[in-house]
This record gives sequence, C-alpha cells and structure tokens, in this order.
Amino acid sequence: MTQSVKGMRDLWGTELAYFQFIERACHQIMESHGYQEIRTPIVESTDLFSRGVGSTTDIVNKEMYTFRDRSDRSLTLRPENTASVVRAIIQNKLLESNDPLHLFYIGPMFRYERMQAGRYRQFWQIGAESIGIASPESEVESIIMLFDFLTSLGLGDLSLSINSVGFPEERASFYVALKAFVKDREQAFCEDCRRRIEDNPLRVLDCKVSSCQTALTGHPEILNFLSNESQSHHEKFQKCLQSSRIPFLSNPKMVRGLDYYTRTTFEVLSSDLGAQSALLGGGRYDRLIQDLGGPPTPAFGWAIGLDRLVSLVMKKNISLPSKPRILLIPVGETMINDAFELARSLWADGHSVELETRGVPLKKSLSSANRKGHSHAFILGESEKAKGIITVKFLMTGKQEEWLLSEISSRILHI
Repeated sequence: MTQSVKGMRDLWGTELAYFQFIERACHQIMESHGYQEIRTPIVESTDLFSRGVGSTTDIVNKEMYTFRDRSDRSLTLRPENTASVVRAIIQNKLLESNDPLHLFYIGPMFRYERMQAGRYRQFWQIGAESIGIASPESEVESIIMLFDFLTSLGLGDLSLSINSVGFPEERASFYVALKAFVKDREQAFCEDCRRRIEDNPLRVLDCKVSSCQTALTGHPEILNFLSNESQSHHEKFQKCLQSSRIPFLSNPKMVRGLDYYTRTTFEVLSSDLGAQSALLGGGRYDRLIQDLGGPPTPAFGWAIGLDRLVSLVMKKNISLPSKPRILLIPVGETMINDAFELARSLWADGHSVELETRGVPLKKSLSSANRKGHSHAFILGESEKAKGIITVKFLMTGKQEEWLLSEISSRILHI
C-alpha cells in the first residue's frame, strides 16, 4: 500500500477540528484589525527565496524542496510566505496608491528538515504583514493583534523577547567585533558556527547548540553598533510596548533566522510551553520589497506554526465550541421523502444534520451514530408523523424525548 511521504501527514477528526477552530479565530481577529486575507501559490520561482530569504540561510542551503519543471525552470515549494506575499504585492501593483496594506495568510509551507516530534516537512503557518508604515507604533499594533489572537485561544502569560539588528550597512563594525570574539574562542564553537561567522555572522548568535551559547557569554551586542536613528527607533518601540502594557525583555541574541530582517526582531514567549519557550517570531523588513523589484517600502510581520499551536491548544484541553451533531433516521421506506423535507429545512436554518439514507435497521443506525460522535439521533417513523412529532434520542445519556415537528429548529438551539 502506498504511504504518505515522510514528514507529511493527513489531518482529520479532532485535530482537524482544532485547526479549523484556530483558523476561524484568526479570521475574526485579523479582520477586526483591518487585515485582509491573501493567498499565494505554494510553488514559486527558486530565485524568489534565494534573493528574498537569503542564500546563506539554512532554509535556502539545506531545507528547500526544489525541482525543475518541463520547461527546465527551477521551482520551489514555498518554505515561508513573506517573500511570496511581497512578490504578489509587487506583481499585482498593490502599492500604487501608497496606502498601507494589512494582509494575513493561512497555508502550508515545505521544508526538508530533520525529523523531530511535532515537526513536519509540510507544515502550516499563520502570518500577518503590515506594509507601508515605518513607525514603531505600527509594529506594536501588529503585536497587540497577535496577543489578542493568542489569548482568544486560551493561551496566557505571554511576553516578548526583543532586539534590533539595524540595517546591513550598520552591521559592518559589529561583524568585525563579533568575528574577532568568535576567533578567540573558535574551538568552543560548533562547525556550523565556524562557517556562519564568515558567511552570516548574525546566525552565530542564534545557534541552538548549548556549548555555543555558553561560548557566546560576553559577546559584543549589536545595539551598541547601530546608528542613532536605529537606536531611537528601538527606544520608541519599547516605550510604546510599555504604554500598551505588553511585557517584554531585551535579548541581544534575538536575530531570527532570515536575512531580510531590519531593525526590530522579536519572539513571543509563553509559559504554556514550559520554561518561557519561544512560540513564534517576526520583525521588520524594510529592504525586502525593494530587493525583490518593488519601490522602497517599509514592512513588518510575523508568522506562527499552526501545527505547533494546535498541539499546544489541545494539550491545554481547551474546549471547542460545537453545535449538536444530529443523525436524522427515517424508519421505513415510506418516510424517506418526509425525512428529506425535514432535513432540508434544518440545513436551511444552519443546523448540522446527517441524513441516514442506507435503509438499515434502526439499531444499526444508532450504533453508527454513537461511533461517529453524533450527539443526537432524530427518529422519524409513521407513528411520529401521525402525531406530528419526532423522537429525539440524547446519545450521551440515553435520554429520549418527543418534540413537535413544528418546534424542532428552535429547540435545537437550546440543546
């Protein structure tokens, strides 16, 4: 039997219900803040990610699903969506009015990562992008929306870990100082860090190897090398967080894993993950739109792994809002037309009703309803029709009631 590709999985049942619950919450919160959904293709030109994400990143060097199509073009399954959103904005001329854009997305991404528990090679992300505003206040507005979203899911004790990485031209003297620091302790760093210090020095700060983190004690801090303008931006960002009552702490190692970040970078920490682990991250990327062929445009955004978020919400046993799930069972061949008529009226009123159409005995229909997790069985036979009622069986308790056919729709709202 053919199996699913390693690292990719099917979604159904309870887990899928949590995905849908979070997606609905996302739409509600984003739209209340004036964000509009955007959907981009899952396949893009490889060049988009090489230029946008960065040719020295692990994503581009190690993790992308890249192939050549029949026209010998190099294509890639998108490993992240910010570059795709930027491409869509430029291609569709969405910046011509010079008005800010507020966009969000939900969709699958693909990375050939080392397999770990809860990590998949096709994974889902929710993200938001605020385009065309350079102010620290716009960053805080996006973060407030993010906190509103996470708290609506029942997550608590949230805080930020923040830093500023400035602009590329501001980092030159910092790179000199960091390289000298690492060279003095070269043997204490892993092989990847010894490579990164030449190709992408910021990534050394983000290394997850514990011995490298120990070796970084006392490292030069990038904030001390930034321009007055970038430092002022960061100070305003912190003051706005304080006035908005968003808890945060400064972290000089907070650089994120993508080359396009400028100035603000952040992660959201949650005690629900244990010892204040990072749940998601994002930051400002004021050069990316211009680098990909658009006009100079400031931007800020973030993304969260939906698979991980679902796992966390499920572990907290957060109850899903649910409607009664009803199986309508016609008893006897003569009742099927009446059952269709009743079902169509209930569907029109927005109720969740499955119609039994197999013509099997009542006992078998009730067994199926129990196995499939229905909450109620509505039984319609000749005797019920003659009395203008329906028999309602509460499958969780075994209780049974008779309802007037004319009152069914209104009574469903109260069970």
